[in-house]
Amino acid sequence: MCLLFETIKVINKNLQNIEYHNSRLNRSRKELFGADDFIYLENIIKIPSSLSDDVYKCRVIYDKKIEKIEFEPYKPRIIHSLKLVECNDIEYGFKYHDRSMINELFEKRGDCDDILIIRNGWVTDTSFSNIILFNGKQWVTPSHPLLFGTKRQKLLDEGKIISKKIKSEDISKYQGARLINSMLDPEDGFLLTFF
Repeated sequence: MCLLFETIKVINKNLQNIEYHNSRLNRSRKELFGADDFIYLENIIKIPSSLSDDVYKCRVIYDKKIEKIEFEPYKPRIIHSLKLVECNDIEYGFKYHDRSMINELFEKRGDCDDILIIRNGWVTDTSFSNIILFNGKQWVTPSHPLLFGTKRQKLLDEGKIISKKIKSEDISKYQGARLINSMLDPEDGFLLTFF
């Protein structure tokens, strides 16, 4: 049975955006393993009293059931540049624990800090996040991501970003880009350069 995982931001010992993580975890469990019960992560995750009020990353590893829960202090990656890497056969519709294909693509980054994966000519994701691009009026996220991230969905639901098909050759039309994931809000990211 394949393992999946959720990464949940913990601030001041509080789980962030937990309803989005619950939704994705339970949808994945149902689609991949036929699980009909609904897991409420906030009832299962016990935040250790030893954690400070700093930002932590909570990783929940699961298949049909929760296999492991771990915490680690959050250390943000510094990303200023992305290498466009094409891979037409990558599939990452579920947040699989096995990221070997993504890791292989990451090795092609050269002098850049990370990669931006292009699938069949469409902009998707970086090795660890969704991306948003600024068109001068609003932030846009690719409608063809590898993984439909929880932060991406929250920002879409709140109307803070819109979803649009973005071809790799259209990247230059945008004024800037930022990375988003469960640990990264748009204002946390750096404006990026593409190579």
